[in-house]
Amino acid sequence: MKVSIIKIGNSKGLRLPKDILTRYNIKDKVELVFEKGHIILKPMDEVRKGWAEAFKKMHNEGDDELLIDDVFDEEDLEEWK
Repeated sequence: MKVSIIKIGNSKGLRLPKDILTRYNIKDKVELVFEKGHIILKPMDEVRKGWAEAFKKMHNEGDDELLIDDVFDEEDLEEWK
């Protein structure tokens, strides 16, 4: 498939047809991979995809305890006022 490079302000961009965006589930961002003289566009998954389910599983398994206390014993919170 041939596509044109278009001017966007001081830069240039690549316009992808809607059917390509839909077929590959491309939303707002893609990952550019440079490999052996080729540029590869890869759809990006949602940031933190699956984290909510992982946190629920950790909680159900009792594996969500803090490893480091939120406040240290020697911490003087008065100096922050």
